[in-house]
Amino acid sequence: MLIEAGFDIGFECPLPTPMLLQLNIHPSRDADLLTPDRIRSDPPLPTRDYLDHFGNRVTRVEVPAGRVTFSNRFVIQDSGEPDAIPPDTEQTPVAGLPDEVLLYLVSSRYCDSDKLADFAWAQFGTILGAWRRVQAICDFVHAKIRFNYLEARSTRCASDSMQEGVGVCRDFAHLAIALCRCMNIPARYCTGYLGDIGVPVDVNPGDFSAWSEVFIDGRWYTIDARHNHPRIGRIVMGRGRDAADVAMSTAFGVAKLVKFEVVTDEKA
Repeated sequence: MLIEAGFDIGFECPLPTPMLLQLNIHPSRDADLLTPDRIRSDPPLPTRDYLDHFGNRVTRVEVPAGRVTFSNRFVIQDSGEPDAIPPDTEQTPVAGLPDEVLLYLVSSRYCDSDKLADFAWAQFGTILGAWRRVQAICDFVHAKIRFNYLEARSTRCASDSMQEGVGVCRDFAHLAIALCRCMNIPARYCTGYLGDIGVPVDVNPGDFSAWSEVFIDGRWYTIDARHNHPRIGRIVMGRGRDAADVAMSTAFGVAKLVKFEVVTDEKA
């Protein structure tokens, strides 16, 4: 399967403003690219890329006063297979987990699992098997949160989502991650493209998507508490502890978002 994806994102800056952009696909998908994954700007600006400590590609740019638009279009090859389902195995004890995944067991900015531990153990503690426990968490989050773009809030953390019962895809992901961490299952946040491939077309405008990954039986598996069923054609851009690690843009000054268009379509 071939997927065409990209974006047009504009900012208005009253003063020259340094910015960080996390708008490229994750390096793990580079081999699947059929056309370059290259960010262009209008007006043209010099940029420099680096890999952060999570392995995400980040772009540094100095934006002058005025309006700037960043754009990208690329074609990528995808297996066309839905998200893999983990085997129904026993959960790996913390002592048996690799050192590098332990970071994804502790609380973070938006995944405040320390506030949810008592609830999580009471709700999911009797469920045996890693995947059955994760699926129960996804089922709970899917039923708990009502999706509503108009009620999105950049400061909402997992415990807030529990209380408010509303949010967008990042809130589903944060709550699922926090509850998994409470149960000693490593979980991390992902952002990227997820088009309406193999499902009815979403009436909402195109956007980037957020989902989660859990470490089960020695590898990472995708979970998506918002949709709560395997999907086709995910293109990961960044991974981290939560949304704070993979912000689409970080401005060291004022940068007002004035244009935001994301496309993800199966290419004929």
